[in-house]
Amino acid sequence: MDMIVREELIVPGPAEALAALFDIPAPSTEHGAPVPPLWHWLYLLDRPRQRDLGPDGHPSVGIPAPPGPGYGRMFAGGRVTQRAPLLFGERATRSVRVAHRADKSGRSGPLVFMTTRVEITQHGSLVIVEEQDIVYRKRTPTGPAAAASPDPEVVRASPLLELDVDPVVLFRFSALTFNAHRIHYDREYALSEGYPGLVVHGPLQALLMGEVFRRAGEFVAGRQFSFRLIAPTFGSQRIAVIRAREDEPTLAVRDGTGTVTATAALAEAVAS
Repeated sequence: MDMIVREELIVPGPAEALAALFDIPAPSTEHGAPVPPLWHWLYLLDRPRQRDLGPDGHPSVGIPAPPGPGYGRMFAGGRVTQRAPLLFGERATRSVRVAHRADKSGRSGPLVFMTTRVEITQHGSLVIVEEQDIVYRKRTPTGPAAAASPDPEVVRASPLLELDVDPVVLFRFSALTFNAHRIHYDREYALSEGYPGLVVHGPLQALLMGEVFRRAGEFVAGRQFSFRLIAPTFGSQRIAVIRAREDEPTLAVRDGTGTVTATAALAEAVAS
């Protein structure tokens, strides 16, 4: 399978649901209104059959798919270029393919790095180009992850946006994105993979950073949003978006322990 293509109508419901999760007014969803940047993650989703899910809840077939049995999946980051607004009330098409694969060996065993390329078109025009970086490693319980040491500068930074996460938020976000990965809603399973609790979604953290740019009017067509997931974070807590450094535009997510778990930047897009 070289590519997966999906077409559907961009309807108001998912965007209204995400606004409810964020406790903010829903954006205009009238016919022809723009979908907020990054909110396309709620649309044109793969919908694998139940029998095609692996023991961790991730699809065992499709794009991307595990390179073999016993591999767990980690989302490492990505880049999203908004070339034009995605519009409500119009049909759109999403295609996804593996753009790059590299096999390496780490301390925990074999690692497979994959980059997928997503293209979303509307009325025959390319509106969104996205690359997602995914890492597969052999699934081996390693015991509770060691807590990172908080950075005093990070702890002191003023929050630009905050969100209280708990099992209900994580479950609702999993449902909105049709993400069946059990580490986000099945605590017993998360413990079996060596995590100390439910894992907060990387895309949820990226969306929060994107929201800071969007609400400041900075996330417009022609710009590329890049983000990197640095460390996992777990359980019920308040997470905050902060400036990574006061003199830089880069944003970061600070978890409840004062640790930076993700970063993001917005820049002029380069041709791709």
